[in-house]
Amino acid sequence: MDSVSPDTITQFLIDYGIPAVKALVLVVLAFLLAGWAKSMSFKALQKTRLDATLTKFFSNIIRYVILVVALVGCLGYFGIQTASFAAILAAGGFAVGMAMQGTLSNFAAGVMLLVFRPFKVGDVVQINGVTGKVFEIELFTTQLDTPDNRRIIVPNGSIFGSTIENITFHESRRVDVSVGTDYAADLKQTRVTLEAAASAVEGRLADKNVQVYLSALGASSIDWEVRIWCATPDYFDVRDRLTLAVKEGLDAAGIGIPFPQQDVHIDGHVTSAVAG
Repeated sequence: MDSVSPDTITQFLIDYGIPAVKALVLVVLAFLLAGWAKSMSFKALQKTRLDATLTKFFSNIIRYVILVVALVGCLGYFGIQTASFAAILAAGGFAVGMAMQGTLSNFAAGVMLLVFRPFKVGDVVQINGVTGKVFEIELFTTQLDTPDNRRIIVPNGSIFGSTIENITFHESRRVDVSVGTDYAADLKQTRVTLEAAASAVEGRLADKNVQVYLSALGASSIDWEVRIWCATPDYFDVRDRLTLAVKEGLDAAGIGIPFPQQDVHIDGHVTSAVAG
């Protein structure tokens, strides 16, 4: 068996060994640089008070971009045509994008929700006819808990493309109660009674005035609107107290709350036929 000459070994090391060592060093440096860039970007994004989910996502994206660039550089260093490699990646990315266009739409909407923050965890919102408290906002879906304790998972694409009602966005909220009174009741007395009842409701914000006004002249009643303000978390309790106060106040003042009635007039011929 022929022995390998020292010149051949030297040439092999020059042609392959040194480039391999350089590529290995480049890979190690790329991993170190990617880790450092991820850590620095994570800290920088945290200072901007960006959502934690997006902070982790963007910092990971920066890390992967650096690693991919290092990989392409290593391939090019060994003489591999990176143009065709990039074209394959682009074609693969396009195919995946077409296959997952619905998922990517939800992802893009999730990013927009986390950036613009139309609502946050703990808010009560109404979206696409669903009312619930926001439990978690993820990149693809948002989870809501309904008042009767059901978990609803809504795709972010359908959320960002629709009207969003944030019910608990403000610290205070107006409470409205509608009531109808007899036509025979004195209007001034009715107004005074409703104002007194509303003013005494526990939980009403004292810095906002009570509003009582005539809303309509109905078919069987004079319709009133009674409005007060309360802290948003107390809304349902205050609404219950206001409704009770309105009813008890009208009863105490002798003002009736009519209900729809219908008079039936029987024709005389029908009466005679029944009697016969």
